[in-house]
Amino acid sequence: MILYETNRNWWNDFREFRKSYTMQRIARFAGLYGLMVGILAICDFFFAEVIPEQPMDVTVFSLLGIVLSILLVFRTNSAYDRWWEGRIHWGALVNHSRNLSVMGATCFPEDARRERHELAVGIANFSLSLKEHLRKGAVLDELIGLDPESRRRYAEAEHLPATLSLELHRLVERVYRQGDMTGEDVLNFKPHLQALLDICGACERIRKTPIPFSYSIYLRFFILAYSLILPLVLVPLYGFWSVPIGVLIFFAFAGIQLMAEEIEDPFGLDCNDLPTGDIAKTIGRNAFELLGVALDEPAAPKTHEVYEKVF
Repeated sequence: MILYETNRNWWNDFREFRKSYTMQRIARFAGLYGLMVGILAICDFFFAEVIPEQPMDVTVFSLLGIVLSILLVFRTNSAYDRWWEGRIHWGALVNHSRNLSVMGATCFPEDARRERHELAVGIANFSLSLKEHLRKGAVLDELIGLDPESRRRYAEAEHLPATLSLELHRLVERVYRQGDMTGEDVLNFKPHLQALLDICGACERIRKTPIPFSYSIYLRFFILAYSLILPLVLVPLYGFWSVPIGVLIFFAFAGIQLMAEEIEDPFGLDCNDLPTGDIAKTIGRNAFELLGVALDEPAAPKTHEVYEKVF
């Protein structure tokens, strides 16, 4: 995700243009479109009037532009709603993870170092696994504190975040049955534990339910048809000025569509997607800090190098 400060360095922010793959694509498409309009204008001016003086009613063409603008507004709003909803869920994951850590720090006995460590590792691994689960599948090498048995079990898990959530539930239940917590403490843990899978399911819904294909392909076709007809109106009226005018219009319409396509899946690796990797690392650091443990305590004495790499 490209980070910047709003209302500061207004002109300098344009330097970030080159970092956006979508903006680079838009610029390339707009350049090719300008070349096409330029060739058409040259042919019409120097060789022959390949375009009639009044090919179509400009008013009708303007109305088509209004219809296209309305459709693009709906498209952009739908995509941004998905992006923002994803951010809300990851913000909730941060809050519930911190609450779990705080409750573990207050409810687990001071001498229960192993259980505190397991809770911190479980919270950190859940966020790390969810990040990749929403992309192409969990990456076990990113998880921390894995022994051979855990690695084998996680490799066989079809839904790794659910497996890790189950282990957190079992950990809290084990501490309770050992007599180190009261039933009220367990009840206070439950909402935060259940929220982990609720957030996972909400993110899966966003990830696996794209904008309907018929709507998306219709809008692309509309933009393409509008852009191809546009020079027939601009060239007779504006001559060579039709090149910058046409490029600007195409840049606006095609750019909105491409930006919407980029952010409608907010969990990927595009430069404007959510920084889920950074958020997951923050959750892990907070969990170990609040629970007052370090990675190289009893449960995983040989994974300090992995911890340094991840966090």
